[in-house]
Amino acid sequence: MATAEAQVLAALERIGVPYELIPIDPAYADTAAFCAHYGYPLAHSCNTIIVASTRGPKKYAACVVLATTRLDVNRRVRRLLGVPKASFASAEEMTALTGMHVGGVTPLALPPELPLYVDQRIMDLPWIILGGGGRSLKIKTVPAIFPALGAEIVADLAIA
Repeated sequence: MATAEAQVLAALERIGVPYELIPIDPAYADTAAFCAHYGYPLAHSCNTIIVASTRGPKKYAACVVLATTRLDVNRRVRRLLGVPKASFASAEEMTALTGMHVGGVTPLALPPELPLYVDQRIMDLPWIILGGGGRSLKIKTVPAIFPALGAEIVADLAIA
């Protein structure tokens, strides 16, 4: 098992929330492809997005939003980071920072100094799907995982 996935599994065990591992074909790791192929609703699937400041000293954050919404980088995340401009981190920045690859990024096992912001809408769901740290694994769990991770729950982090 890949190092990132092993770290994610260790984090799940430490947190102690209920979860189910969903092994997948890496060709279906991207959220829309995963949902279509495996029959999970987009409305329960979360995307973990790494955002970076684009001016001044580099600041990063991990943001979790539902797949049916769009992260509000230009207003909400920029203000949360306290930076004049922010954008999606490049795939190279994301991998260097998290050890994870596109399609597998998860809020589990992130660097402890990385702020974690979660859209409030997610907290109303009975269960959610998260990345598993690599492209061959998804995790079905409960939103209670986010407070256990020290996440800041943010109203309107995403645009519906």
